[in-house]
Amino acid sequence: MKISKLVGERTKEVPSGVVAKSHEYLLRAGYIKQVCNGVFSLLPPAYRVQAKLEKIIREEMDKIGGQEVLFPVLMPRELWEESGRYSSIGSEMFRFKDRADHDMVLGMTHEEASVHMVRNTIKSYDQLPFMIYQIQTKLRDEPRARAGLIRVREFIMKDAYSFHLNKEDLAQYYEIVKQAYFNIYKRMGMKNVVSVKSDSGMMGGKIADEFMLISDIGEDSLVVCDSCDYSANMEVADSILDLYDSKEETTELVNTGDAKTIEDICALFNIQPYQTCKAVCYYLAKSQKYVIAFVRGDLEVNEIKLRNLLQEEVLPITVDHPKIVAGYIGPKNFKEDNIITIYDISLKGAKNLVVGANAKPYHIKNFSFERDFTPDKFEDISKVKEGQVCKKCGKGHLKIVRGIEIGNIFQLGTKYTESMKMTVHDKNGEEINPIMGCYGIGIGRCLASIVEESSDEKGIIWPYAVAPWHVYLCPLRLDDENVAYAAEKIYDLLNKAGYEVLFDDRNVSAGSKFADSELMGIPIRIVISPRSLQNNEVEITIRKTGEKIMCKEGELLEKLKEIVKNIG
Repeated sequence: MKISKLVGERTKEVPSGVVAKSHEYLLRAGYIKQVCNGVFSLLPPAYRVQAKLEKIIREEMDKIGGQEVLFPVLMPRELWEESGRYSSIGSEMFRFKDRADHDMVLGMTHEEASVHMVRNTIKSYDQLPFMIYQIQTKLRDEPRARAGLIRVREFIMKDAYSFHLNKEDLAQYYEIVKQAYFNIYKRMGMKNVVSVKSDSGMMGGKIADEFMLISDIGEDSLVVCDSCDYSANMEVADSILDLYDSKEETTELVNTGDAKTIEDICALFNIQPYQTCKAVCYYLAKSQKYVIAFVRGDLEVNEIKLRNLLQEEVLPITVDHPKIVAGYIGPKNFKEDNIITIYDISLKGAKNLVVGANAKPYHIKNFSFERDFTPDKFEDISKVKEGQVCKKCGKGHLKIVRGIEIGNIFQLGTKYTESMKMTVHDKNGEEINPIMGCYGIGIGRCLASIVEESSDEKGIIWPYAVAPWHVYLCPLRLDDENVAYAAEKIYDLLNKAGYEVLFDDRNVSAGSKFADSELMGIPIRIVISPRSLQNNEVEITIRKTGEKIMCKEGELLEKLKEIVKNIG
């Protein structure tokens, strides 16, 4: 490919509103162009990278028995009503009416379509297990589109769906897919990828893992142990709580005036947050009930854990209820049917706390759980804190890092096969609902994540396996006949040898050519100049290390083979 014919342009200017390196470099280097908020066109360099990412994914999916299919982007409302998700998914789903006034949706995921594809043809246990996958456009009306390709409204995704006779078979295949994902990310050149336990959200099921590239630009908070392999999304992470033991003191009712917050109470009593009890109020819109979540004052309520416990979305509120005294809420059995109280495990055995007295303007000092009040049950509803002890190994300490989600896998159970009435006959002739797994990889997000991890102040540094071109051929002084002749000869030589070459045939300065080659991130640059040709040599520069190598023209292919072996 000659760069004079390449669609797109490169620029030195940093676009406004850019927060991620990948967004900046992909725009500046002519890889992507924004159409509107959260929607991008891929120019030829980016499309070449995407094709290589897809090839890696296909190879690894085929290795584990995957069969590639293609589901429609456009689906009727009725298909999603079968699973119940037409009403449970909110405004993030694109919906519209066609010209015949039928309700239609644009696919944001394809569990329903996968069951629809196979439910009338898969009828016997001996047809299980199997896995089908696709690489397809997805659409999601993302409320917070940001950071270029990292969070978008239209994206390319690989999603796979497996069907099994029992939970044990799914669990075994789930681990096979997990390893295939690690193989994929390794082949893509990503190094800092971890799998973390996660919440299944709208997908259903109880077991889920996310694959995260550790990165400061990531939106997710990850919890990792510094001693063992424990890792989890903050949404589901747990820990061994710090315990603060003390001799029980006599309770005392104290007029605290306008002191309502944990900070106010700590200042008034000269105590630390862990010596208080925090009450946070929520509302359940579906069941029309109030929820008071109690946690130790140094902790925060984990709303995902709370939602999963209650099996309903929880909405944070400023409480307006005659029996709830905002700012002075304390532990007690509320007799009202529309008030639910949840107590975090951090409060079990907690002594000498300052808690609300359920009357304004009072708090109770030296309140001890299990002496002054014992809930029916303590639940895990708090967020993990940095430095807490790992629950898995019992000795390591937990660190909180940022991550970009680049894939996810779920054990769905029978959520979709049961609701959509897919059955097979087991070995005893009994009808059962197959058990499903689903597995996704965001390809555009992988592309951006590679740039986040593999770049420097000059631009992108593509791993060799996914680079849009292997070699950036950079002749200087094309008005020199010897340079022009040598450049064309080497271009033909490299193409015939199987290298993908971007030939910078522009009549611009050496500095401009070098800057563009570094910004675009092509792994190997070959410079041909009048000076180098005096010795029948070319200059090779390795983008990743900056190493420069002078090489005889006749030895170029052998030297490139050696370089690729080292960097590939």
